[in-house]
Formats: sequence, C-alpha cells, structure tokens
Amino acid sequence: MRALKRIPPLDRCFEGLLAEFSRTTRELSPSVGAAEFARRLASHSAEIFGARAAALALGRNSDWTIAGPSERWEHLVRQQLAGRLAEEAGSSSETLRRATASTILGAELAAALGWHDVLRVRLSGSDGALLGVLCLADLGRDLSPEERQFLDGLAGYASVALENLKLFSRVERSRKQWVEDVDAISDFLVVHDQTCRVLRLNRALADVLRTVPSRVVGKDVGMLELLATPALPNSCPFCRDAGAPKEEFIHTAGDRTYLVSTSRIRGSEEEDTRTVHVLTDITERREAERRYRRERDFNRNILNNTQSMILVVTTAGVVSYANRRCFEAGYRKETLLGRPLAEIVPPARRPLFTDALERALGGAALENLEMPVVRGNGSSGQFSVSLSPMRDEAGAIHSVVVVMTDVTDAAELQAKLMHTEKMAALGQLVSGVAHEVNNPLAAIVGFTDLLLENPTVPEGAKQELRVILEEAQRTRGIVQNLLSFARHMPEQREPVEMNALVQHVVKLRAYDFSREPVELREQYQDDLPPLVGDSHQLQQVFLNILNNAYDAIREVGRPGRIEISTRARDDQVEVIVRDNGPGISHPERIFDPFFTTKEVGKGTGLGLSICYGIVRAHQGEIVGQTNSDGIGSTFTVRLPIAIETIGTLRAAPGS
Repeated sequence: MRALKRIPPLDRCFEGLLAEFSRTTRELSPSVGAAEFARRLASHSAEIFGARAAALALGRNSDWTIAGPSERWEHLVRQQLAGRLAEEAGSSSETLRRATASTILGAELAAALGWHDVLRVRLSGSDGALLGVLCLADLGRDLSPEERQFLDGLAGYASVALENLKLFSRVERSRKQWVEDVDAISDFLVVHDQTCRVLRLNRALADVLRTVPSRVVGKDVGMLELLATPALPNSCPFCRDAGAPKEEFIHTAGDRTYLVSTSRIRGSEEEDTRTVHVLTDITERREAERRYRRERDFNRNILNNTQSMILVVTTAGVVSYANRRCFEAGYRKETLLGRPLAEIVPPARRPLFTDALERALGGAALENLEMPVVRGNGSSGQFSVSLSPMRDEAGAIHSVVVVMTDVTDAAELQAKLMHTEKMAALGQLVSGVAHEVNNPLAAIVGFTDLLLENPTVPEGAKQELRVILEEAQRTRGIVQNLLSFARHMPEQREPVEMNALVQHVVKLRAYDFSREPVELREQYQDDLPPLVGDSHQLQQVFLNILNNAYDAIREVGRPGRIEISTRARDDQVEVIVRDNGPGISHPERIFDPFFTTKEVGKGTGLGLSICYGIVRAHQGEIVGQTNSDGIGSTFTVRLPIAIETIGTLRAAPGS
C-alpha cells in the first residue's frame, strides 16, 4: 500500500483546485486508452486528496474489474473489491459517499485491505447507468465544499470520458470488424475517389495482385491492370457512366466472366465522391445457365414438336402443363389448364381413366391404354394413352406425365385391313361352297322340271314337286347372293350418273314408301361429276341401304323419315342416306358377313357385306354410324370421280 501523502492546507484558495482540475483533465484524455485513463484517474485522485490508496472499478456487462495502480493487488482481492463497489454504487444514486470501510466494503474485505474509511465516487453515464466507481481510502478527514465541488466536476468529466472511451472502443471494434468482413468477401472489391485513386480494396483482390491491401492505397486504379484491363492513367476501367449512382455490366477476362456492380457514394463536396466496384466471378454460373437453357430448349423442342399430346397432371387430376401439340389439336388453354383431365374422356369410359390415374399415382407406369377421347373441336377419337408417375428428390410422387397419341386413323385402317382380310378369306370359302352347291342344285331343278312335264306323274305328286322346285329356286337365289358377295360376278366399267342412279333406286321403292307413312327428302347437287363403275352393282348397294333404312323406321312407333343427298367433295362423290330409326346398336360389326339384328328368317346378314365388297371394288368407302342426336343412323358412300373428269374440272378455271 502507498503511504499517505500530505496535501497543502485545506484552506488553500479555490483557484488552486481549479488549476489541479485543469491539469488533471488534460491528462485524462480518452485518446490514451482505457487502461492508461484508469491509471491516471486513480493516481491523480489519490495524489490530490492525499488518499492512502485509490482504486477504479470499471464494468463491462456483468463483469467488473479493478483498473489502475491497484491492478498489482492479488486477483481475489481485486475481484472482491470490484464486485462490492459495483454492488454498493448500484444500490445508491449518490455521487459521493464517505463511510467506514467495513460499511461500504464489508468487515472481511476492509480488514484484508487494512482500510479504515472509504470515499466512494459514482461515475454515471448520460442515461444514469453505472459506468465505474472511484474509491479513495483513508482520507482521514471530511472534504471541504470546494473539494466536493472539485470531486463532483472530476467525476462528471471522468464519466463523459468513460462514455467516449466506450464509444471509441465500439467504433474501433466496428472498424476492425468491417475490415475483417470486407477481407472475408470472396468477390473482388475496390473503392476509389474522384481522381481514381484507390481508397480501399479487399484481401481477395490484393491476393490476385500479389500484394497487401495497404500497399495499393493511393495508387492509380487504372494502372493496376485489374482483371487483364489495359493500363489507363487517371481512368477507371470499370466506370462506364461516372454520373450514374449505380451501374452493372458483364466483364470478360480471358476464360473468366465477371459481373461488375458499381455504386457511387457522394459526399458534401464533389471531390468527396467514392466509387465502389464489386467484381463477382460468374463463370460457373453463366456456364450453368447456358447448360440449363440448352437443356430447357432441347426439352421444349422435343415436347413441342412431338406428334403426341404431353400433359402433366397433379395428384388431384388437374392439368398443370400441356405441350404445344395439345393446342394445335384444338384445345384452348382456359378449358385445359387448371381443369381435370378426366373431362376430355367420355363419361362412359371416365371410370377406366380415373382408375388408371390412381394406379399411376400409386407408382405404376401404364402404357398404350386405348380409349376414346373428346378432341378440342368436340369430335371423338381413339387415343393411345400412357401414364408415368413423376417423383421428387425424396421419391414422393407429385404428378403424372400423360402421353396421348391420336390413333383413330390407324385404328380405322387396321380395322379395315382386318375386315378386308376376313372378307377375302370368307369370299374364297363362300365361292367354293357356292360352286359346289350349284352343281347338285342344277340337277335338282332340271329333274324337277322334267318330272313336272311328264304326263305320267300324278297330280298329287306334282304339287310336291312344285314345292321342291320353289325351294330349289330360292336356294339358287341364296347361292347367287353368295356368289355376288364373293365378287365372282364380272364387273362392268362404264360412266355412271350418280343422281340418275339414286333416283332410279328410289323409284323402285316408291310403292313401299307410299304404303307406309314415310317422308322422303331428296337433295341432289346439280352438275355432279360422273363416275366409272358397274351401275347394276352400285344400284344393288343403294337398294340394300334403302331397304335397311325402310326396315329400321318400321321398328319405331313414330313417322318415318328418310333423307337422301348427293354432293361432290375432294375428288369424290358422296351419297348420304339418313333415317330416323333406332340407330346402329353394333357399329363395329355391321359389315361382318352373316351378322344381322333382324328376326330369324328376315335377313341373311349379307346385304351390307355385299355393299362393302362392291364399294371397295370401286376404290370407294362406305361408313355407317348412329346420328349425333342418338336418333336414327346415317350411311355415307364415297366413290372416286373418273380421272378424266377430275382433269377437266381442274383445268376449267384456267380455260
């Protein structure tokens, strides 16, 4: 412990105290640092007031320490003293308090220090918070009013100085932290003034220049040749528009690409303007973007140029994506995107599609499901549908890819090929059977005629022979139909006027139409181009179609109506027969041989099969379908116009 120093008489003049205060405050500048400030404050206070010892307790958060000359004391004593002074000053708002050492410090600590009395000085911040505690030990007297005033002033000054010290410390820590933060940035950063002199650059850029940041400060930024830029004195290679507050552009240096972001900070004077350049290496990012764009464009081209409709359906069955082919097929975005995909499947087949979608959401991949689908124009077609689940990174299914291919034409072509093959095979069989039946049938008819002409045959027997002859003649008619079906009858090739041929067929049925309440509507296109074909066979085609229409309307209990029309279309002549009967119950089988929906004995099932064979032999097409309103059916026969007629028609406009 330091020995007590005697001070001048207590009645010295007040000007002397002011002089001491002035000297002390000059030496207590915050710029000396916290440790030196604490040492000087404690030393000057002990010297001025003649204290036996002095200690200064300073706090940082909840930790309090003894600073100044008392730092040489034992650690435990210093720790206990700091804590006790902070506790006592924190519980009292008095700036100055003088009492016995045991009262302020406690008997044990006072005995350990050997102090008798203590003068405690509270150092408070501008907000009243406790900054520190100055302790003067063993003054052995009371302070005069002048000394108390002096000590109050000293405490106030010390409090302000401590606040400034804390502020300076925070500023310095912030500055160092800012420097560390800037140096930690992997991007390149350079700051220059109005004259293009470097004010600051970070360590990453300094490493590229193979120097330290401090050595570059003050140099001309244009002469540094940053990122392979040419040396340009008094000029910054990254300043494109010096008047713009912000800039951004791409800079290429060798095989590297950088994004240069510029910000300008303007001070009160024009020369105070600072320019900050941040150079970010985006080489990998640009390459990744290029790869992404290539893959995106490649995938988009595949999706948009495929002939299949590709859609993405959510787990709720709603369409979230559709490729361009979907809209080329007639669908509209507002009626497809955001709508359940099941809506484009006819209601009768919708459960099948819903079941397939649920199976795909369960993880199964389904391929080539054939089902009808309503096209964008409202027509129905046959589609091949495949469903594949899509999974996220965790393996969870979040959507289903649906690929739909219109196979209507292929399905129809396949059906026609199968039908043609079946008809050809059946035709060969029927032809052979017909010829084999004709031989014994001819003998039966011939010998029956001879017996009928023989006068020795009783009349009773002749009645039975006539029955045999009638049945044989009927059998001959059936065989003749079979031969016609097998197309073994020779075909005639001659010009055919379709309007006249159809009108002649209508006249053949006029008597039957007049007996029944049948309304007949005829609409023939004038100047219909002629055809080349067998008029007798074509007459048989339309006679069979009219017979079927007449039989159909007799099955329903409403007035019958048959509409017949002709027209030329796409190098073909179309004959359309429409009725209001019950419609077609099995459209896929109407041209099959021996298939009929009529009662037993009223139809052989060969009529439409014969029509199909005749039309195909004329390079034409016959189609039958139920009307869209569900009432009646429509048969359309398309036959090609004669080639010489087509040439004449095409040459006519230019003649």
